[in-house]
Amino acid sequence: MDELLDREYDVVIVGAGPAGSSAAKILAAKGVKTLVVDKRQEIGAPKRCAEGISCGGMKKTGLKPDPAWAMQEIKGSIVYSPAGRSLIVKTEDIGGYVVERKIFEKHLARDAINAGARYMVKTLATGVIKEEGIVCGIKAEYMGKEHTIRSKIVIAADGTDSRIARSAGLDTSNPLKDYHSGFQYEMAGLKNCDPEMLHIYFGNGLKLVSYIWIFPKGRGTANVGIGMIGKHSEQGNKARECLDRFIEKHPEIFADASPIEINTGGIPVGSAIDTMAIDGMMVVGDAAHQVNPIHGGGIILAMHAAQMAAEVAASAIAAGDYSRERLCEYENRWRESDGVKVQRLLKLRLFLEKLEDKDLEMFFSLLTSEDMMRIVEGDYKFLTIKLMKNAPRILPLAKKFLI
Repeated sequence: MDELLDREYDVVIVGAGPAGSSAAKILAAKGVKTLVVDKRQEIGAPKRCAEGISCGGMKKTGLKPDPAWAMQEIKGSIVYSPAGRSLIVKTEDIGGYVVERKIFEKHLARDAINAGARYMVKTLATGVIKEEGIVCGIKAEYMGKEHTIRSKIVIAADGTDSRIARSAGLDTSNPLKDYHSGFQYEMAGLKNCDPEMLHIYFGNGLKLVSYIWIFPKGRGTANVGIGMIGKHSEQGNKARECLDRFIEKHPEIFADASPIEINTGGIPVGSAIDTMAIDGMMVVGDAAHQVNPIHGGGIILAMHAAQMAAEVAASAIAAGDYSRERLCEYENRWRESDGVKVQRLLKLRLFLEKLEDKDLEMFFSLLTSEDMMRIVEGDYKFLTIKLMKNAPRILPLAKKFLI
């Protein structure tokens, strides 16, 4: 396979996750000579998410469910307050699937390869090549050998800790306050848990900014995880310990359950990075911190961003212009579309983090299912009116963060 390296391509993509393979498929289908490299020896493993995708997101990205990876159809979500109050959120676009990501990512890669892209796994991109300040390829290690892969454009899709973006001089750092510590079990043997609904718990005596999820995968199996803001981990409330306590408190669900997989990792839940495009390079997906600030989900956001980047890359190559000015079309398109919603959800997250459990309970008591659906989409202007009438105590926080 060495013959695929030490060559020149139109586009080199670093990272074969949902973002990288989505970009590769579009580029290859347009006749763009594309290589995807990934440091993992197996695409799709290890997983670092709860594996949920929405119907609305699938429509946006042109993705159709495949029984090979769409493990469980989901009809909606149930959100639980600290005291156990529940709100059902159920619409066509809120529904979706919990996928088997190890299979899902392989299928995305297969589709890109069938379109004409080439792939190299177990290939570590160690840095970019720059000439006169312009990115024009990458350096990579494969089976103990170093290689130089030249390209007109590089797309960094190598995840939260993007080595390739940092090597190009981009600031991909994330403040601790905007970083969630994630810990997740995939568990079998769950009972008394609606398999067609996502279950999301806030509070429950943990810490306000902790949230726990149960994402069913069918046949009594589910991803059961916790996201916890960094500062609370410093106070001794470690993610795994909190999740274990939650499981112990719910024997009706977990009495006969056992883990079959453990996943850990950090989740960037702040703003996207300041610069997503420079001369000869674009950054997409988790590498660009394009995630939902409320729950850290990012599969669809990453795929949609990558599709935008691929379209811009193809037109740039056709024009022979790989400048930042040309590639910034991708960044501008993202900020004017998905970026607007992400910024709204970031403000909501900052507001919710300031509430104590008793305030959060009051907040939940004011919401209807329809309200929750609006909030999920980043529409919360109506909240200030409700709070003014029913919860003036937390109105100042709402005005500070939501207006």
